[in-house]
Amino acid sequence: MPSIRRSLLACLAAAASAALVPAAAQAQSYPAKPIRLVVPFTVGGVTDASARLAADLMGKRLGQPINVENRPGASGNIGTAGVAAADPDGYTLLLGFDGTMVINPNVFKSVPFDTLKDFASIGKIGDAKLILVAANTLKADTLKEVIELSKKEANGLSYGTSGVGSTPHLAGSMLNIRSGSNLVHIAYKGGGQAMIDLQAGSIPLVWTAVAGALPLIQSGRIKPIAIPAAERASSLPSIPTFIENGLKDFVIDSWVGLLAPLKTPRPIIDRLNAVLNEVLNDADAKARLDKMGITPMAGTPEQFHASMKRDLERYAEVVKAARIQAD
Repeated sequence: MPSIRRSLLACLAAAASAALVPAAAQAQSYPAKPIRLVVPFTVGGVTDASARLAADLMGKRLGQPINVENRPGASGNIGTAGVAAADPDGYTLLLGFDGTMVINPNVFKSVPFDTLKDFASIGKIGDAKLILVAANTLKADTLKEVIELSKKEANGLSYGTSGVGSTPHLAGSMLNIRSGSNLVHIAYKGGGQAMIDLQAGSIPLVWTAVAGALPLIQSGRIKPIAIPAAERASSLPSIPTFIENGLKDFVIDSWVGLLAPLKTPRPIIDRLNAVLNEVLNDADAKARLDKMGITPMAGTPEQFHASMKRDLERYAEVVKAARIQAD
């Protein structure tokens, strides 16, 4: 019997070693052909631009091009689901966006993918700070004044965003929940028209990305109120955070990152993560991302996965409390 047991264990060990060889060999030669990076949105905008920057600089380091493929539709759900169903061979990657990966699962009745179970995390590219901005005609210059004014107004104060279930929408809802403010959401089809209306004084407040608001703030056409981040934005060092205004732990960023289909070999994930971190630590890449309003966030696949899990949980609470639902 002992000899049979030893033989069985030896066979199992040999089988396990044999199973590891293909993955290791594949990772050693990876990549042997061009890689496809799916962006589940249209061409243009910060999300697409960050994907193209990462693809360009990572491709040069990997020795194979990373070709960006835009597959928009259903608020990013279509392109995202397509990657979830792709072969897990490292040649199809996804540009993950907080709106798609951690907000859509909470605001849509159903989505055709599971953020935590259908994807292998590669790493976060970076965080994009949001900002609450106001029309120059608004008789409030600080966050505390905005909150107090909203409580005094019978119909509250309106704030515009890029759409229902967007990160700015959740930020406004969080502010109501955390401060008792009476802010009323106005959903636009994209943030451009909201900013036009803000400059005209047709709407008193808008939640948007710092990068998009910066030129209008610098030219004096709108005024900044506060930033819901852990620290002030380098491009607006005089503008306080929500935390500085007394709202403890009030941090909500938009983010972008890279993912692959589940079961993509770990050696390939590690290779992609290492190259991504090289890019994020490059001075030129940092400067280019900074112009987009993105703070590079080098880290491990596990850290990225954990941050998505946290966001899914905390946004679920906000969506439920605010009764947010996308069409």
